[in-house]
Amino acid sequence: MDIHVLLWIYFTVPITPDGFFLISASKDSSPMLRNGETGDWIGTFEGHKGAVWSCCLDTNALRAASGSADFSAKLWDALTGDELQSFEHKHIVRACAFSEDTHLLLTGGFEKILRIFDLNRPDAPPREVDNSPGSIRTVAWLHSDQTILSSCADIGGVRLWDIRSGKIVQTLETMSPVTSAEVSQDGRYITTADGSTVKFWDANHFGLVKSYDMPCNVESASLEPKFGNKFVAGGEDMWIHVFDFHTGEQIGCNKGHHGPVHCVRFSPGGESYASGSEDGTIRIWQLSPASHDENDSLPGNGPTGKVKVSADDVAQKIEAFHISKEGKTTEKDKATDA
Repeated sequence: MDIHVLLWIYFTVPITPDGFFLISASKDSSPMLRNGETGDWIGTFEGHKGAVWSCCLDTNALRAASGSADFSAKLWDALTGDELQSFEHKHIVRACAFSEDTHLLLTGGFEKILRIFDLNRPDAPPREVDNSPGSIRTVAWLHSDQTILSSCADIGGVRLWDIRSGKIVQTLETMSPVTSAEVSQDGRYITTADGSTVKFWDANHFGLVKSYDMPCNVESASLEPKFGNKFVAGGEDMWIHVFDFHTGEQIGCNKGHHGPVHCVRFSPGGESYASGSEDGTIRIWQLSPASHDENDSLPGNGPTGKVKVSADDVAQKIEAFHISKEGKTTEKDKATDA
């Protein structure tokens, strides 16, 4: 088994004064921080003794968090790489998420318990939310930290929990377990991937907005954050599919990974998206400017510009980075059009 299998990737939201960053989790137990635009390695967080299943950055990119198979969630200083706190659990921690105000850390995993840690009082016992009906796969915050979202690895549906009562207030029903759940930057939509379906839900009224069948079982999906007019999905066929949000029509397909895709996420400005795969690589793909309104200018994110890809050149791979255990970056050969 390749210990470099990429299990999770996460971009900073919003863009910081220093640009935006990407953090990745893999089976090698060492989350890595990278420049979100170029993919260049910045640092490695060392301290876990098992596969890292989830990772995230706070909104200021000053702290990172990770959840691991070593039965712990860890809080890190994202500037120095130092471990700030280790929160012990009784089983594998599969998911973690900072609250929007960065004061709280939410965790979930095989114990079927959602825990909320107060980062202003890290030594205090966490608040435990009512037991989840299954092993927790994903977690997220919404509604200005008044609601938390979770999905399970072994049963379908997404559950919305009221933070005040600690009770489930709504369940978004799906046929298969939800492997990815993302709250859009504007707070309007929840994007889920379950089996071979990507769904979009109204994040305020919880109704199903759109549901699209995918060409294969997908593990992850992400909605373009600036215009909301397209989404990407990746899964077992090793390709990154690009779809029109309004029609569900496939408008692009990026080929380059050599193993199933476990996670896809758009950058905070929507000009690129990243994919993490079983093959041990993160690939950063540039989005065609033709898909944006010509009257809208794309934001400048970071110190260097990039050549945009034409709409017909959808299979062109812009950047690919192999994740080595030492944290060094090796640029892979560029993929060709299929």
